[in-house]
Amino acid sequence: MAFANERARFGITMFPTDYSIQPVELARAVEERGFDSLFFPEHTHIPTSRKTPFPGGGELPKHYSHTHDPFVAFGACAAVTKRIRLGTGICLVVQRDPIVLAKEIASVDRLSNGRFVLGIGAGWNREEMEHHGAPYAQRWAVLREKILAMKAIWSNDAAEFHGKHVNFDPIWSYPKPVQDGGPPIWIGANTKWVFDRVAEYADGWMPIGGLGTGNMERLKAACEARGRKVSDITLALFAAPPAIDPLRGRIEQGFDELIFNVDSESPDQVLPKLDKLAKLAETARKG
Repeated sequence: MAFANERARFGITMFPTDYSIQPVELARAVEERGFDSLFFPEHTHIPTSRKTPFPGGGELPKHYSHTHDPFVAFGACAAVTKRIRLGTGICLVVQRDPIVLAKEIASVDRLSNGRFVLGIGAGWNREEMEHHGAPYAQRWAVLREKILAMKAIWSNDAAEFHGKHVNFDPIWSYPKPVQDGGPPIWIGANTKWVFDRVAEYADGWMPIGGLGTGNMERLKAACEARGRKVSDITLALFAAPPAIDPLRGRIEQGFDELIFNVDSESPDQVLPKLDKLAKLAETARKG
């Protein structure tokens, strides 16, 4: 059986913490093993109240409250790698100032010679957002304006933006990203509204698990309504299955980016897992 895997690329995601393998060592190992990308999640902090339940159920894992800032970590990773793309999976845009974030992203894209991918999402922790002054009920509306504002900053010499949630007069902000108009934006969400959001202001969709029945048709319809082609949208699978048959199944579905999750552990635990995943990726590439 032939598989549509000539475009398939494979990556790694891990919560970069203060107790696990360091980001620089991980980035080197990922590149050395032939992977195509490295993604880091983020949480600025975790409220001790724990009112918002963990979506995964049970107690919130330790790594959520021990993460490095992804952009600081990626600055270090960019310096020790040449080929792999570096991406957020995901960046909590609603909790960040868009002018500062636009500069951080542009700086990492410059330092990596255009290897940055901006994975975004609105987040799930109500208290975490509210500590930043971000309204939970309006988080996606806030995210949309911040993305559009950053696109304006990346694309224009004297950029300005005037919206309900983001508003600033003309500014100069450099550096500009290496990638024209800014790095590709992949939305990490699985809701019924994600298709319209991807079609309007993103370059990729990054769900966890798989497509779900009818979702490719929904994405295609949303793109066509915006005058876009679904073939121009990157399909990136987060937490790709670490087994050959389901992995091939996801490739057949149309995923061209498959990102394996690795736990936040010490080098002697992480590196053998990377070896196994690299062999799995190679097998999947061969079809």
